[in-house]
Amino acid sequence: MMRLHVHVERVAQVTAPVLIWGESGTGKELVAQAIHARSARADKPFVPINCGAIARDLIHAELFGYERGAFTGATCSKPGLIERADGGTLFLDEIGDLPIDLQANLLRFLQEQSIQRLGSTSVRRVDVRVIAASHVDLEVAVRNGSFREDLYYRLAVLPIDVPALRERGDDVLLLATHFLRVFAHEGSRSITGFSDAALAVISRHTWPGNVRELINRIRRALVMADARWISPADLGFGCQQGISPAKKPAETRTVLAALRSTLERNGHNVSRAARDLGISRTTAYRLLGRSRETR
Repeated sequence: MMRLHVHVERVAQVTAPVLIWGESGTGKELVAQAIHARSARADKPFVPINCGAIARDLIHAELFGYERGAFTGATCSKPGLIERADGGTLFLDEIGDLPIDLQANLLRFLQEQSIQRLGSTSVRRVDVRVIAASHVDLEVAVRNGSFREDLYYRLAVLPIDVPALRERGDDVLLLATHFLRVFAHEGSRSITGFSDAALAVISRHTWPGNVRELINRIRRALVMADARWISPADLGFGCQQGISPAKKPAETRTVLAALRSTLERNGHNVSRAARDLGISRTTAYRLLGRSRETR
């Protein structure tokens, strides 16, 4: 994640196209927003568009705009999303879902920095920085013929990879406690934090839905929990996944690493660190004691 922050800072200083790759739910749009916010275009529009969420027959009109009378129902002229992003940043999410025939039009725009509205004969110049994102490996898509090779190389000038949640070590525990605080108001009762079993299952789960899945499960737990401490069942996990006689060594190390980093941020105040991490003070002291015994 530190490398990712460095890359964001670097690419924000230039205007070349950026291609962000990452699994669904890793926060690719947040990365795009961070690049825009740190760029010289920060005071200009940031216009996101999900290429897979617009009907195929509307994508061209949505991207490039149209003139009055261009098609049935076009009662007035309308600028497209590319025009609206003039001076700023256009974020093309899930670019791999863009139909192959429209990829040629997008390539022409990237090459010439100009567009032509549907039903118009005039060309309009636009100044737009393009950031694209995909959860599909576009190199594979190029090889199987579903994505244009020339467009890929136009977009992938500055490639950025966003790591999956399972690759981020003890970040998952810190993110879990963060989102527990963010969505605490959605719960019907006061939740103190996560039980030992819940921490174990959070550490063990592979998180195929990444941060989006983590948020989903925590919001569910805030509503479903009957006790002060969230259990694996509250998170939507089977009891067998979280309740065991003892944590596995790797899970204990993960929780302990998160505790140590939280302790440093809190001036080694165990009570505040335990509260921030969403564990009881007793659990924090037990983990620290176990750490001393193994030294």
